Amino acid sequence: MSIAAALSNALSGLNASARQAEVLASNVANATTPGYAKRSVQLSSASLGGQGQGVRVTGILRHSDLFLLNDRRAAGAALAESSVRASFLTRAEKIIGTTETPGALVRLVQQLDTALLEAASQPQSAARLSSAVLAAKDLASGLNIASAALQQERSRADSQIGSLVQRLNEGLKQVEALNSHIASYAAAGQDVSALLDQRQAITDEISQIIPIGEIPREGMRIALVAPGGRMLLDGRAAEFEFSPVHLVVADMSLESGSLSGLRLNGREINMSTAAGPVRGGELAGLFAIRDEMAVKGQQLLDAFARDMIERFSAPGLDATLPAGHSGLFTDVSAVFDPQQEPGLSARIRINAALDDAAGGSAFRLRDGLGALSPGQAGDSALLSDLAQVLGVTRNSSSPSLPGSFSLPVLAATVLSEIGSQRLSAEREQSYESARFIALTDLEAAGGVDTDDEMARLLTIEKAYAANARVLQVVDDLLKTLLGL
Repeated sequence: MSIAAALSNALSGLNASARQAEVLASNVANATTPGYAKRSVQLSSASLGGQGQGVRVTGILRHSDLFLLNDRRAAGAALAESSVRASFLTRAEKIIGTTETPGALVRLVQQLDTALLEAASQPQSAARLSSAVLAAKDLASGLNIASAALQQERSRADSQIGSLVQRLNEGLKQVEALNSHIASYAAAGQDVSALLDQRQAITDEISQIIPIGEIPREGMRIALVAPGGRMLLDGRAAEFEFSPVHLVVADMSLESGSLSGLRLNGREINMSTAAGPVRGGELAGLFAIRDEMAVKGQQLLDAFARDMIERFSAPGLDATLPAGHSGLFTDVSAVFDPQQEPGLSARIRINAALDDAAGGSAFRLRDGLGALSPGQAGDSALLSDLAQVLGVTRNSSSPSLPGSFSLPVLAATVLSEIGSQRLSAEREQSYESARFIALTDLEAAGGVDTDDEMARLLTIEKAYAANARVLQVVDDLLKTLLGL
């Protein structure tokens, strides 16, 4: 080997060691950076005319397990959906109110029961009659407030869907652009590891919104596919469309066309299919709130409101009322129509004959809603019947809540239904969280190991020192030649 060849080999060794040290330092510095994948330097021997010319750096390898990555993203999407569902049901339970919550449905029913019994014990007391009327008004108002809160949840979900769809489209466009940059720079022999990290981070964000699978393509590009095989990105990014309405009321639904569905490249997506592209992820959770869960909560409240109206409008309960007229509660100011049950909890009111603000008077709670003037002050018959009717077990007329209930039991059933759904959603959330953490830890185990990096640093240091020693020997040889 000539002195020139020895010098060339040693210099290439120094360059390779320096490049390895640079990449190793980047690994250690980014050991806890989300989305960062471990790098390693790829080396190969260099030769010219069959003679060794040292070592050359052929590229930087980014270590990533695609199968594990897809599994982790799927688990993250499932966790995002279950978290959205559990969070809503927690809020819904607060809207209905637990037994300890002031203004809760069950407590308002108890207060009405107590007020009617107290009024029946002293029917001549105007204060107790007014208290009973106020308790009835509070119960109707409580249903109005709960219904409005559920519709606000639907409105919020509708608005959030619009924001997520915008983010989803932006993310797909960004991945499309990064695909192009990565392919171009890689073809020019440049290191694209940082761009790959950026693309993975954006793809991870997309996978929280909607489940996706990543498929490698030529030129280090990737394709993204949704559940059911819908291509979201393969060369060009797909485009989602959604038209938020922002204000949702009880009778609005996807089926009626008053609420927007999701379109992909101009084509409607079937939101009800289990194999559709929106199956899992935060987007699916928000659609479930708007179109299913909050609707179910509204149906429970409407069933309760219907029972209240029908219970206190029973024939023969109030002899002063003509048949078919509303009793203690009304649908706004009209007689309840069974075909108009949706949204009833938002419309229920106390009968105007009892409401001072509408020209009514509390004495009619004792003497009858059709009474034109006060009757005998000591007559408690109607008050006792009203208190008894509240506790009577009767068959529910609503298909949303079939069975036989007293009004207190019906209120407790509504709360129990929401509570059981919350507990089920929280169990699902805990399971998905554990699965996501396990896969994240497994992915991290294949990432940067600082102990291993430090051990490799010692090897690099020794190689660098050895090549430097070769340079020193070559320098000594050259000095000897020059000194002859």
